[in-house]
Amino acid sequence: MTRIEKKVWPEYFQKILDGKKTYELRLADFECQEGDVLVLREWNSVDKQFTGRVLEKAVTYVGKTKNLTFWTKEEIEKYGYQIIAFK
Repeated sequence: MTRIEKKVWPEYFQKILDGKKTYELRLADFECQEGDVLVLREWNSVDKQFTGRVLEKAVTYVGKTKNLTFWTKEEIEKYGYQIIAFK
Protein backbone atom coordinates (compact mmCIF):
# COMPACT_ATOMS: atom_id res chain seq x y z
CA MET A 1 0.00 0.00 0.00
CA THR A 2 1.30 3.43 -1.00
CA ARG A 3 0.12 6.84 0.18
CA ILE A 4 -0.10 9.25 -2.74
CA GLU A 5 -0.51 12.97 -2.05
CA LYS A 6 -2.20 15.19 -4.64
CA LYS A 7 -3.49 18.75 -4.76
CA VAL A 8 -7.20 19.31 -5.36
CA TRP A 9 -8.86 22.64 -6.14
CA PRO A 10 -11.53 23.76 -3.63
CA GLU A 11 -14.57 23.23 -5.88
CA TYR A 12 -13.56 19.60 -6.51
CA PHE A 13 -12.44 19.00 -2.94
CA GLN A 14 -15.86 20.05 -1.64
CA LYS A 15 -17.66 17.74 -4.10
CA ILE A 16 -15.49 14.84 -2.94
CA LEU A 17 -16.16 15.78 0.69
CA ASP A 18 -19.91 15.91 0.00
CA GLY A 19 -19.78 12.47 -1.65
CA LYS A 20 -20.88 13.77 -5.07
CA LYS A 21 -17.52 13.23 -6.80
CA THR A 22 -16.28 9.65 -6.45
CA TYR A 23 -13.48 9.64 -9.01
CA GLU A 24 -10.31 11.49 -9.99
CA LEU A 25 -9.04 12.22 -13.47
CA ARG A 26 -5.25 12.51 -13.35
CA LEU A 27 -2.34 12.45 -15.71
CA ALA A 28 -0.82 8.96 -15.39
CA ASP A 29 2.60 10.34 -14.47
CA PHE A 30 2.74 8.35 -11.21
CA GLU A 31 2.07 4.78 -10.16
CA CYS A 32 -1.23 4.06 -8.46
CA GLN A 33 -2.98 0.77 -7.79
CA GLU A 34 -5.90 -0.73 -5.93
CA GLY A 35 -5.31 -0.62 -2.19
CA ASP A 36 -3.28 2.60 -2.27
CA VAL A 37 -4.46 5.64 -0.32
CA LEU A 38 -5.03 8.90 -2.17
CA VAL A 39 -4.31 11.82 0.16
CA LEU A 40 -6.12 14.80 -1.32
CA ARG A 41 -4.97 18.18 -0.05
CA GLU A 42 -7.13 21.18 -0.88
CA TRP A 43 -5.10 23.70 -2.88
CA ASN A 44 -6.07 27.32 -3.45
CA SER A 45 -4.79 28.01 -6.97
CA VAL A 46 -5.26 31.78 -6.56
CA ASP A 47 -3.24 32.09 -3.34
CA LYS A 48 -0.93 29.23 -4.35
CA GLN A 49 -1.17 27.56 -0.97
CA PHE A 50 -2.84 24.68 0.82
CA THR A 51 -6.01 25.46 2.77
CA GLY A 52 -5.31 22.86 5.46
CA ARG A 53 -8.21 20.56 4.54
CA VAL A 54 -7.21 16.98 3.74
CA LEU A 55 -9.14 13.88 2.68
CA GLU A 56 -7.90 10.31 2.47
CA LYS A 57 -9.56 7.95 0.00
CA ALA A 58 -8.88 4.27 -0.61
CA VAL A 59 -8.17 3.50 -4.25
CA THR A 60 -10.62 0.83 -5.44
CA TYR A 61 -9.99 0.91 -9.20
CA VAL A 62 -7.41 2.37 -11.58
CA GLY A 63 -8.10 2.52 -15.30
CA LYS A 64 -5.34 3.76 -17.57
CA THR A 65 -5.50 4.56 -21.23
CA LYS A 66 -3.40 6.21 -23.85
CA ASN A 67 -4.77 5.28 -27.23
CA LEU A 68 -8.53 4.89 -27.25
CA THR A 69 -9.84 3.51 -30.53
CA PHE A 70 -13.54 3.53 -29.73
CA TRP A 71 -14.18 6.82 -31.52
CA THR A 72 -12.76 8.73 -34.45
CA LYS A 73 -10.51 11.74 -33.95
CA GLU A 74 -13.29 13.89 -35.39
CA GLU A 75 -15.82 12.60 -32.83
CA ILE A 76 -13.39 13.25 -29.99
CA GLU A 77 -12.65 16.77 -31.22
CA LYS A 78 -16.38 17.49 -31.56
CA TYR A 79 -17.59 15.99 -28.25
CA GLY A 80 -14.53 15.43 -26.03
CA TYR A 81 -14.50 12.83 -23.26
CA GLN A 82 -16.58 12.52 -20.17
CA ILE A 83 -16.02 10.39 -17.11
CA ILE A 84 -19.06 8.83 -15.52
CA ALA A 85 -18.92 7.69 -11.91
CA PHE A 86 -21.42 5.21 -10.56
CA LYS A 87 -22.14 3.09 -7.50
